Amino acid sequence: MQSDSLGFPFETTLVFVVVAVAALLTDIFAHRSHKPIGLKSASLWTVFWIAVSLGFAGFLYIHHGKEVASLFLTGYALEQVLSIDNLFVIMAIFAWFKVPDGYRHRILYWGVIGAIVFRGIFVVIGTSLLALGPWVEMVFAVVILWTAILMMRAGNNDEENDDYSDHIANRLVRRFFPVFPKLVGPHFLVSSEQVDAELAKPENQGFSFTVKKGVRYATPLLLCIAVVEISDLMFAFDSVPAVIAVSREPLIVYSAMMFAVLGLRTMYFVLEALRKYLVHLEKSVIFLLFFVAAKLALNSSNHLWHHGIEISALASLYVVLGVLALGIIASLLFPGKKAAA
Repeated sequence: MQSDSLGFPFETTLVFVVVAVAALLTDIFAHRSHKPIGLKSASLWTVFWIAVSLGFAGFLYIHHGKEVASLFLTGYALEQVLSIDNLFVIMAIFAWFKVPDGYRHRILYWGVIGAIVFRGIFVVIGTSLLALGPWVEMVFAVVILWTAILMMRAGNNDEENDDYSDHIANRLVRRFFPVFPKLVGPHFLVSSEQVDAELAKPENQGFSFTVKKGVRYATPLLLCIAVVEISDLMFAFDSVPAVIAVSREPLIVYSAMMFAVLGLRTMYFVLEALRKYLVHLEKSVIFLLFFVAAKLALNSSNHLWHHGIEISALASLYVVLGVLALGIIASLLFPGKKAAA
């Protein structure tokens, strides 16, 4: 079979696109309302996304062998674990903007779309840079190592104390749109007529706001999604090099990240419910960042000095799953103060 530019037969790329799009449309249809998603529903949908990802891994195993399937699963598991810290930041953003539970899935949907686009761009750039030479891997290793050190220094700082009023995304939106500081249903932008109608409601009688005719106003939901997108963009600088450390094959890297990202919306609600119990997961994330930095450094130095020391794809998968399991078990055995209470 002829291969496409991604290095895989066209049939494999087509299966990936069809499965991903079909699963995404299924999720959108199932969550088209603005009702809050409960823990049970979120858990079932998380299992659904994991099953879809394992199904694609099975397809890779049958058509491309054990090595390719292991690379995909390692990248998928690594992206899922690294995304946990991102989801905790998004929880803090939602809390600061006081986003109702029913609207969070809508914002997460657009956040996922942005993540898919940004990660696709970064994967192309990252894999292209690796072709320049093994020293690029060493640069990636330093970036990931520095991220791990920053997370370790941050310790147990409460992210909910962050102030997003002067965030770069917040300021960027305000440069283009005036802001109406109240939610108007699920709308990101509202007309001056909609603002007038909102101010006419009894609960807003004492609220003072000057409305300019013919102007469209941004709502706190638009500010919130802008902050979420920029925050995710910053996380992509860390996660993309980490997954590229697993494989240089663009389709493996992107498909692994794609399936992980698509499942983050429902996983968010699971983590939100269980956050106070999973107190040691962040330590797992930090350890894995150190591990990935070491793997990249070993790969780079092996290409430069041929010492013969490398970490296989299967060993990487075992490390990722093992560290994740240890973080969960440690959280159950040694709960934090809130969980113990």
